[in-house]
Amino acid sequence: MIVVTGATGNIGRPLTRALAEAGQPVTAVSRRPAEVPDGVRHVVADLSDPAGLKPALEGARALFVLLSGDLHAAGAEPADIIGEAAAAGVRRVVLLSTLGVSTRPYGPTRIAMRALEDTLRESGLEWAVLRPGGFASNALWWAESVRTRRMVAAPFGDIGVPVVDPVDIAEVAAACLVEDRHAGGVYELTGPAVITPRGQAEAIAAALGEPVRFHELTREEAKAGMTATMPGELADDTLDIIGSPNPAELRVSPDVERVLGRPPRPFAEWAARNVAAFR
Repeated sequence: MIVVTGATGNIGRPLTRALAEAGQPVTAVSRRPAEVPDGVRHVVADLSDPAGLKPALEGARALFVLLSGDLHAAGAEPADIIGEAAAAGVRRVVLLSTLGVSTRPYGPTRIAMRALEDTLRESGLEWAVLRPGGFASNALWWAESVRTRRMVAAPFGDIGVPVVDPVDIAEVAAACLVEDRHAGGVYELTGPAVITPRGQAEAIAAALGEPVRFHELTREEAKAGMTATMPGELADDTLDIIGSPNPAELRVSPDVERVLGRPPRPFAEWAARNVAAFR
């Protein structure tokens, strides 16, 4: 049995589907009841209460750990998830970390994630760590404005990074959960090329077959919008990265191709596959 946490999200959903289609027995874990593929067991559990994972971990041999934002907050104990997995007899854990652990290691969130990586390394379990950069699916932030005004509003319109398709992350995760050769691997996951917000707007327009206007926000305007859903410190941290990526954040990693035997999907493919969200 393979247990997938965050099973209803941008990564967990395609990961669950890929494992099920490959004939792997899967338990999908989410905070709320949800539809899952046929043959997949579903368990409602909240990772902020690691002990609540026990029913999901019964009989499990591998676990995919995806932490929601609140599990990085003060007082959260995500390391206990690793302890619960070990106690349940899980043999392998694949952790979704972040590229920032290596590119900007001193932010509070990244210090906490590196500590969790270290806990996993020292657990005695087999492990693999995935460190993706920016997600192509972050473009869904613009879905409403594209639907209603055919406009993308974002800061730093001509500064880009090699955003990664969440389905590529999911497929790498599936390989790490199933294949022994990835034990002890640390994989940095990016897309195939740097793409700017303006370039993403153009790709969405091409997928729609209609013009999409790009409106460049100031940093202050962007922060005002972001702080509606995240702390100001995290908004500033995010804006620092997307406004002034360092050479390590601009690097196109070979790791998706190394694991999957094919290049990562370009943003245009993600936009075409998700065009319904922008119609």
